[in-house]
Amino acid sequence: MNIYLSGMIGSGKTTIGRQLAQVLDRDFYDLDQEMDRVLGYSFHQLVEEEGWLPFRELEYSICKRFADLDNSIICLGGGTVRYEWNMDAIRGSGRVILLTASLEELIRRVKLADRPRVNFGTSVEEDIRMIWEKSRDKYYDAADIVYATDRKDIDEEIRDLKKIIDDFESN
Repeated sequence: MNIYLSGMIGSGKTTIGRQLAQVLDRDFYDLDQEMDRVLGYSFHQLVEEEGWLPFRELEYSICKRFADLDNSIICLGGGTVRYEWNMDAIRGSGRVILLTASLEELIRRVKLADRPRVNFGTSVEEDIRMIWEKSRDKYYDAADIVYATDRKDIDEEIRDLKKIIDDFESN
């Protein structure tokens, strides 16, 4: 069984996923990093030059490959669960943990990184609020469990998530 970490941009998927994989002694995969590896350059460049459609097509093909893995910690992209075809690709191959944080915290974290906007011509704040308002239900519907990443320090979060995963596997 794979563990998929989903959530909005800035929710902590990669940071938590990498540490969680070490603690659980599992392989770690990150969709954004896998995209860069496949492309041979940053997916940001792909979005800038060709738009979101080629990005989403590549995302889908990577999701299909992830579903063939087993016992891995896999960080999905910030928007992966917003597209049903991605969920169809991974369904049955693991559990999905939705990582959440307040919009204010997501905005603070995203401002530290240079990421392409989903809604071109918007500020970071506007983009994140628009995505969340439009897609909140999709994130929750895709999740087997929801975990907030803005209430504890990273070590406590890793311990909590390890226990959640252990509980998944014992049932």
